[in-house]
Amino acid sequence: MRRGSAIGLALLAACSATSVGPYTTLTEETRSTTEAEQLNRRAADLITSDPGRAESLLRDALTKDIYFGPAHNNLGVLYLKAGKLYEAANELEWARKLLPGNPDPRINLGLVLERAGRTEEALKAYEAALEVTPECIAATQGAASLVIRSRWNDRRLASWLGYIATRGEPEAWRRWALDQSSSGLR
Repeated sequence: MRRGSAIGLALLAACSATSVGPYTTLTEETRSTTEAEQLNRRAADLITSDPGRAESLLRDALTKDIYFGPAHNNLGVLYLKAGKLYEAANELEWARKLLPGNPDPRINLGLVLERAGRTEEALKAYEAALEVTPECIAATQGAASLVIRSRWNDRRLASWLGYIATRGEPEAWRRWALDQSSSGLR
């Protein structure tokens, strides 16, 4: 009986050694960042038109390289669009850690937290994006609109609105910032 158990364990170990899944720890030699990047690009083109296929491609990308931050960010965006806020936040936290100099995961996390009603945490996410890239217009727009909607008194609001009024994209953001500035919501 003991001998059979040892054989069973050896077979299990052999099976798990060759199995590759999304949570398999890959070595530097077994990771394929190039393939992950290609799959991520294909998925990014499909996020709006075929979200199911995009999710499959992103999962494949992360199987190739679990540490490929852009795939985590795009999967987070996909989950946000589907209303899967917990899953979106999880993926965006991965992306935030893997892309320390990129404001996008922080902005996207801010959007998730806003939708979840966690406005103070959302503002912190936008602020983190602005720490990484102080001139990031999307983070500035997110922070300013959240402060206004929450009716918070924030000394940075006038500065944010001035920046949006000159650099906001699309044009509607510029008009919005000018309207907010002239209405006295500071």
